[in-house]
Amino acid sequence: MTVARLVLALGLLMPPAVSAQTPATPVALVDAYMAAWNAHDAGKAAAYMTDDVEYYDASTPAPQKGRPNAQKNVIQAFMTAAPDCRWTRTGTPVMDKNGIAFQWTFEGTNTGPWSDGTKATGKHFSFNGLTLVRVKGGKIAYQGDYYDAYGFFKQLGLAQ
Repeated sequence: MTVARLVLALGLLMPPAVSAQTPATPVALVDAYMAAWNAHDAGKAAAYMTDDVEYYDASTPAPQKGRPNAQKNVIQAFMTAAPDCRWTRTGTPVMDKNGIAFQWTFEGTNTGPWSDGTKATGKHFSFNGLTLVRVKGGKIAYQGDYYDAYGFFKQLGLAQ
């Protein structure tokens, strides 16, 4: 057996396998992250983020910094307020090796309290938005969510 055949037989020329926690591309990362949201598993969703992630929601005054804050104050807050929430990527994302921008629809029914103490309205909502994600080390280092918060609040009966 030649050295070349031995190398091929041993798989030494094959690229290293990518672990389940490190998706190979930004779109695979986002799809896995959104699947965790849709499974209503805040811990699993947050596991796709760096420890020092910055999570910006355009409807709030300041970004959440750090994975624990993003998990508690954004991901879990939405999952508690809308236990049936569903986040769907729409359209074709724009990406490179360091990030991705994509459009989405987020929907659910507000049957739980919001983290600020606002009581459930029992109303269904559905709104569209855009997310910008920066990737570092195969994880989300920055997430910026942009959507019509006023329209969202109107659907819930929280704005006129």
